Amino acid sequence: MTIKIKRLDHHGIVAGVIDDLNMVPLLDKHLPQDDKQEISPGEAIKGMIMNGLGFSNRPLSLSPQFFTNLPIEHLFREGVDASHFNRHKLGRTLDQCYDFGCESLFSLVSHQACEIEAVDCQCKSLDTTSHSLTGEYADDEDEDEGCDEHVIRITHGHSKAHRPDLKQVVQEMIVSQDGGIPLACKNWDGNSADTKVFKERAKALVKMVKTAPKPNYLVADCKLYHKDNAEFLSQLTFITLIPSTIKLEKTLISEALAAQQWTTIDDNYQYRVNELEHMDIKQRWIVVNSKAAGERATKTISRQTDRAKEKLDKNLFHLQAQRFMCKEDALKALAALSKRQKYHQLTDIDCIAHKIYEGKGRPKKDAPVKQIVWQTSAKVEQKDEAIQHAIEQKSCFILATNADKKALSPEEILHHYKAQPAVERGFRFLKDPLFFVSSLFIKKPSRIDALLMIMTLSLLVYSIAQRRMRASMEKANKTIPNQINIPTATPTLRWVFQCFEGINFVQTEETYDKTNIYLDGLDKLRTKIINLIGGHSLHLYNIQKSSLGV
Repeated sequence: MTIKIKRLDHHGIVAGVIDDLNMVPLLDKHLPQDDKQEISPGEAIKGMIMNGLGFSNRPLSLSPQFFTNLPIEHLFREGVDASHFNRHKLGRTLDQCYDFGCESLFSLVSHQACEIEAVDCQCKSLDTTSHSLTGEYADDEDEDEGCDEHVIRITHGHSKAHRPDLKQVVQEMIVSQDGGIPLACKNWDGNSADTKVFKERAKALVKMVKTAPKPNYLVADCKLYHKDNAEFLSQLTFITLIPSTIKLEKTLISEALAAQQWTTIDDNYQYRVNELEHMDIKQRWIVVNSKAAGERATKTISRQTDRAKEKLDKNLFHLQAQRFMCKEDALKALAALSKRQKYHQLTDIDCIAHKIYEGKGRPKKDAPVKQIVWQTSAKVEQKDEAIQHAIEQKSCFILATNADKKALSPEEILHHYKAQPAVERGFRFLKDPLFFVSSLFIKKPSRIDALLMIMTLSLLVYSIAQRRMRASMEKANKTIPNQINIPTATPTLRWVFQCFEGINFVQTEETYDKTNIYLDGLDKLRTKIINLIGGHSLHLYNIQKSSLGV
């Protein structure tokens, strides 16, 4: 009897969710097929997603190695082999994605997934990030891409990863606040500014909103609120943070602090509403005072004050070592130094006269004075009122919206804005060093564009699986132990993947047959998790649907 043992681990969850979303048939419908192909483009993309969510730290060129120890016919279909996922097939698939349009292809998959999973897409969060890349990349003039003006340029720009020495590409993403599901993504040149990206996105969203069956809310950070976007913002329903560079922002915060007429939400938040018209848009500016932000501001400004004091002491020491030809020049130098200080001021300002005599050595009593020079003298004093004012200003922020009062209350506006980190968590996931390091080994910008789209598809699969699991846990009132063995109802899917390490797929025949396989390593916890996720994963792990109400 022939026995084959392979590792299934968490890969059945990933493959099951992809199958539940009907991703492969949809991709095959829109991407060109080849009569001689061993696997379809949709299956190739499924393989790349599984590679990325395998957290195996393997580039695309080593995909066959990744699939060697997996039950690939069980996860895909009979006849599929690990060698079919070679770099030539995957490279051609990336080219096909780019030729179709990465943004359009992702939108099709995301729209279908959200319909299947009944994701609430009413509130959307928008943000951008930069992906730093190493190595040499083909320029726009190179090879056959010189005639394509739409190919992204990998170049230097403002690095959000704090790596200005590396070239980069900018990625824009919109996610739903229901589960952080990616709804749209687009890649931009490495030196694209957020204001330009947000303007183009706002312009595109205007067309979508007109056909939407119910109101949609766009949530973004302060880069969205710009005069160049006013034309399109007036046609959208937005929630955004007002930039501190707008003078009216500081004025309204000062007025709210002076009036002290707050409406309390909880122990942390209180607010005051201002109705106004700005950039020709009628809107509400909600001044929010946060206790937690005040505590953070106190620590931040305390550090800034200490650094400023140290720098001022150093500058004052060097200034006192100088000699001025007249008293007025010495006083001007002290005034100029004092004027630059935000949290300190100079007190006990004085000038000391020093006589310089003719000749060398100790002067005689009646020695004539050659000239008089002046030395500065001052003490440093902290401006407590200025420090307190800065702390109060930083403990407040303003949220702007043009949503109707009856549609969204100030409490709901704050709630939706606080959900903005959902898109930032998605970016952190994509930048994980164990996830898709393959971008470092692709030289064509068009393929990097397509790969970033597939990376976001991986985030889509991950987010939907996690959302589905957590919803089932809440519905059935179930928990699983976390990393320190404490019950939790909101585990991350990454932790669940780690829990599935060590599930073996045992095949008792030379050829694959569903009737001659069994799994080794499935315990009660793993069976419980599979039941919570449900869908095609139950079939891949040979589990009957539980009657737990999940």
